[in-house]
Amino acid sequence: MTMKFKHIPVLLNETIENLNIKPDGIYVDCTLGAGGHSKEILKNLKNGFLIGFDQDEEAIKAAKINLKEYKDKIIFINENFKYFDSELSKLGVDKIDGALMDIGISSYQIDNGQRGFSYMNDGILDMRMDKRIEKDARYIVNNYSIDQLQNIFSKYGEERFSRTIAKAIVKSRKIKEIKTTFELRDVVRKNIFSNEVHPEKRIFQALRIEVNDELGVLDRTIEKIADRLNKEGRLCIITFHSLEDRIVKEKFKYLNKNCICPPELPVCKCGSNHRKLKIITKKPIIASNQELKINKRSHSAKLRVAERV
Repeated sequence: MTMKFKHIPVLLNETIENLNIKPDGIYVDCTLGAGGHSKEILKNLKNGFLIGFDQDEEAIKAAKINLKEYKDKIIFINENFKYFDSELSKLGVDKIDGALMDIGISSYQIDNGQRGFSYMNDGILDMRMDKRIEKDARYIVNNYSIDQLQNIFSKYGEERFSRTIAKAIVKSRKIKEIKTTFELRDVVRKNIFSNEVHPEKRIFQALRIEVNDELGVLDRTIEKIADRLNKEGRLCIITFHSLEDRIVKEKFKYLNKNCICPPELPVCKCGSNHRKLKIITKKPIIASNQELKINKRSHSAKLRVAERV
């Protein structure tokens, strides 16, 4: 049974306001989802158009339905936004006027147990946002070494008991392959010393990030987008946990620098013309009290904005 792909766009008004949309501009939604943010962008376009990326085939299908009234103004691309550069080149698009990234997982992907993302719904361990990827969470859980598992649990989940959990997983899989989300959840709960309601949350987050290379792709793509922005073009990025937000914050700071020479050099060797972005949001924008009441997912959302110089 196919579930309806639903996703309430977070920080919608704040994002649209900060994109400074030009009616004849070219915009990119790097994380299209069901098209919530894109719909508002499209409403503001007259002669311009939008390019929408999503690696999840089901998201693309849902977006095509939800955005059918704007079909003449949007190009759908069923790829991870890491292919941003090559896909824009294929379209003959050199520069754009703005881009949006809404990083993380959709409500649909969490709620659909068949996708294997959630510790609240039983299903085969998968966690692939793009089903064309070969390596899923089940493979990682049953094949990574103790050291490898510990590393991703510590690095991507910031889990205190990463070594203990890694050992428990390896011990458990020797008896029987860990196939489902509930099987993994049970192993974690038996070996984590916490009063939390869902102590397995960080482990599932870490696996999802590892499967989809989320942080690596984010880090590598921000500068590619900056290079494609027209002067005064805006990049808006919404994140949902500290690891993502830290990458965006540091990348914006790096791209805001005029000089990137090592501090020990007495004279600038890079030419002092490195600066690509101006930071618009000194502190991230967070959800209003009104949005917090109606959208639970907005509680951890942070929006950072930068502008091409």
